[in-house]
This record gives sequence, structure tokens and C-alpha cells, in this order.
Amino acid sequence: MNTPETLADLVAAEDVLLFVNAAITATGQREFRSDAVGQQLSLEFLHTYVRVNYRHLYAASLALDINDHNAARIVFGLLETAGEASAEERRTEGRLIAARLARLPPQRVYRLFGEVRRAGINNRRTRAIMRDWLVARPDLGHDAVKYRSGVRTAARHIHLRCAEGAGPSAEIGAFLFRPGRLPRYEHRLLDAWRRAHYEQGAVAELPFTVAEGFAARHGMKREVFLKRAAPRMTRLERLRTQEQRVVGDRRPDADLTVVPLTRLALYVLALPFEQRAARRAELTGALRAAARRAAGGHAGSWGRVHTVLDDSFSSSGSGQKRRRPLAVALACHHLLEALAAPGAYRALWTSGRGDALLVRPWGPTPLGMRVLDALEPGPDGAAPDRLVIVSDGWDNAPAGLAGEVLRVWRSRLDPERRTGVVHVNPVYDADGFDVRRLAAGVPTAGIRDAEDLPALVEIARFAEGRTGAAELHAYLDRRVALFLGEGEGEAS
Repeated sequence: MNTPETLADLVAAEDVLLFVNAAITATGQREFRSDAVGQQLSLEFLHTYVRVNYRHLYAASLALDINDHNAARIVFGLLETAGEASAEERRTEGRLIAARLARLPPQRVYRLFGEVRRAGINNRRTRAIMRDWLVARPDLGHDAVKYRSGVRTAARHIHLRCAEGAGPSAEIGAFLFRPGRLPRYEHRLLDAWRRAHYEQGAVAELPFTVAEGFAARHGMKREVFLKRAAPRMTRLERLRTQEQRVVGDRRPDADLTVVPLTRLALYVLALPFEQRAARRAELTGALRAAARRAAGGHAGSWGRVHTVLDDSFSSSGSGQKRRRPLAVALACHHLLEALAAPGAYRALWTSGRGDALLVRPWGPTPLGMRVLDALEPGPDGAAPDRLVIVSDGWDNAPAGLAGEVLRVWRSRLDPERRTGVVHVNPVYDADGFDVRRLAAGVPTAGIRDAEDLPALVEIARFAEGRTGAAELHAYLDRRVALFLGEGEGEAS
């Protein structure tokens, strides 16, 4: 028999779910309906509120699929307020911080270290965390070239002894703090950086982002530079410069099948319609391959899946997040197709289009009409096992119809909940401190990358009201254990 939960427990669970939705979707950037300042103020309030009132849950959210922006903010907040934590909390936080830093992109970590230095956070634990992360880097010389100011700031802040004695660490110290003193460097990239100041041939040996600056300094033609730099580009750099590297009718050598699903959807939507149509087989095949990879062991296990996908005008996003909501919808479309049983998937776009590859942001958001269509039985007369709605939640044609349809469906037509309904929302609503919801009885989760969809459906069930705070805490404990390498299997 379950222990009765107090009102405080239920409020805490709701607050944590509110914060998790924000930490998944919000990045402090402008959205279609709110400016950057509003986003930042709203997000700052949520971080402070949850850290002060539920510190252990705030730290535990590092183990969830939150975005990098909020992960860095959580790490900063925990380091800045270390005096407010108990000794046991500091030990757990230290492990969570170290594990999360290991998963963050290095440029994000160096930016975080710069903020730590400017804030004057210089206690022993902070220095140890920074030192351990730097020591664990696979090639600090590479970082010194690519993220020079970041490495120098971090090394100075923790008093890293990399300029003493001899050997690679002394070379890096000389490169960072006394450039030009050594006639040559043993480390290949450090010496390539030295030679690139006067030798064009050394430019192509450098990381792409560093090489771009030297290429401009030497006046190199863009096409020549890209051809020489191609072998050293990362996967995403190849994708970003692919169209610039087209020579005649030959396609460049970027392998689209290994690009992450949401990133690939963004690339596809940036192409003109003519290119999408001409490359239909290639692009569709790449999207399906990425979706199968993201589905993993869940592929084909979701039964009959119907989905409503928002391609209204608001899915165009903003200047900072161009076409991001639409890209999430396109990526979710292919992922849900992979998750559904073979031949048991049906997709409905709000615009009425049937060609997913040629979608574009257009028109109002008639979610209610599409939800009605999606709840219709399939050709075999069976209702869907799952209905997934991917939208920013601004149902406006007519307003509120989707929520009323779902309310009647749940209360009158499907009280046994034979059809699972979940709404995933890629847009943070700064005014509401959450993602916008369609109806009170419909679980809603924030989403940034479609690859996280299976895990987000698991989180969304806690917002439906059928599980309590104890189950949510147990779920977070399992995720933390898995994140720290202490658990087995999946946190489901």
C-alpha cells in the first residue's frame, strides 16, 4: 500500500517537472512569441527557485536529457552556492558535475570556466573539478590551439603548473603564456599554429575554426581553403560547408547517414525545395537511418502510432533558432515511424501536406481538427495505441479545440486510456514558466532534440497525475545511478 503523499510532496513534484521542461527546451534565446530578455529572466527565476528549495533535485537534473545551456547553468549555480550544501550533498554534486562536464562540448565547458573565474568562484572543490577535467582531456595541445583563451583562463584560475620543467606540459605553458619564445614546438598542432603565421601550407593542418582565420589573413580563396581543410573537418563542419564544397555535379563527401537526427532535419529544411526534391532518395534514406539509430532497441515496439505534427507559421522559430520547431517535428516524424510497428504509423501535418520532405512553416495551427483525424481508427478498425502531438501548443484555428477534443475523448470515449496521448513541445513559454499545454489531462513534456523522445514520454507520464511524487523521486534516483555508472539497464 502506498504511503499517502503530502501536499508539499505533490507541489515539489510539480515544481521539478516544470523546471525539467524548461531545462530541456529553453536556451535564453528569442522564440517566435517572446524575446531573449524575457526568456533569460524567466529561466533565471526558475533556476534560483528550484536550487534554493529543492537543491538535491536541482543537482539530480544533471542526469536528465536537459540541454547544454541549462546543464552549464546548473553546474555554475551549484559551484557558486557550495556553502549552502551539506558535506554529503557536495560529494554527490561533485560526482554529478564531473560526469556532466565530461559529456558537454569542450567549448561550452571552457566558456563555463570563464564565467567561474569572472565570478571569483575559487574554492578548493571548484579548482579540483576544473583540474580533473583538464587532465582528462585527450589532447590538451589541441585544445590550446582551438580554444586558446579558454585554456589559458582555466589554467590561470586553478594555477595549473603547465609552464614548469620540460616536456609537453611545459610546451603548452609556453604556448599559452609566452608565445613566440620557442623557435619550434614538438607538438604537431602547436608548431603548425606557429608556421601558419607565415606559411600557407600549414593552415590546412590546423582545426577548421582556427584555420579559417589564418586563411582570411593570407587571402586564400574560399574554395581552395575548403578543399585543403576538408580532411581535418569534423562531421558537423563537413555538413555546414557541404554546399560550398560542391564541384560541378559531384556531391561532396559528407556522410549524411551518421549525422544526428535533429541536426540532419535542420540541414534538410535549410535546402531549397528544388534540392530537396532532386535529392529525395538520399535525404529520406539518411533521415530514416538516423531515426533507426535513435530508436535503438525501441524500434517497432510502440504498436499503432498516430501523430499530429505542427508545421504552422510559428514553427519557423526565430532569428536565433531558425526553423528549430519545424526541424524537431520533422525529426520526430521519422523517429515515430521507426518506433511504430511496421505499417502501423500515420502522420498528420497541421497544414494538410502529405510530403514530409517538402514541409515549410505556413498558415495557422488547426490542432483540434488534426487531433480529431488522428483519433480515427486505422484501416483495420483499431484505435491507435499512442497519439503523439508535436507542437508549440498555440491551437488557434479555432482556439482551444484541441484541448476540448482531448478532454471529451479521455472522459467520454476512452476513460480506460486504451490510447496513450502525449504532447511534446519544442518551445519554452517564458510567461508561463513552462511549455504551453493543450489540456490539463494530457501529459506534456518539453523537447529539444527528437532523439530524446522515448525518455521524454517516460517523464511526461508523471505530469498526467497517475503517478505520485514517490515514483518521480525513484525515477530520478535511477537516472542518477545510471548517469554515474552505478545502475543497470534503462531507467524506465
